[in-house]
Amino acid sequence: MLSLVTMKEIEAIFEILDRLGISREAVVIPLRPASPGAVSRRADGRFEIVVEAARPLADWLPELEASLVGMGAGGGPPGGAPPGPGRP
Repeated sequence: MLSLVTMKEIEAIFEILDRLGISREAVVIPLRPASPGAVSRRADGRFEIVVEAARPLADWLPELEASLVGMGAGGGPPGGAPPGPGRP
């Protein structure tokens, strides 16, 4: 069981963000994982990604990507401005 999010997990998430064209500034990744892992949209428009603690990261990452796409993420150029008030 994962007890702390490390650079290994963050780098794997960054690969998904880069593939979807989501700015790294548009996400918040707490260092405490939880079970189940989750993705939500914060009031400031950024995505909060809580890493899954109980399952292997490789098993959870496809769910993370599907959740981000389902929430309208992706399709923009890499490094774009984070969504927020007045920005889709």
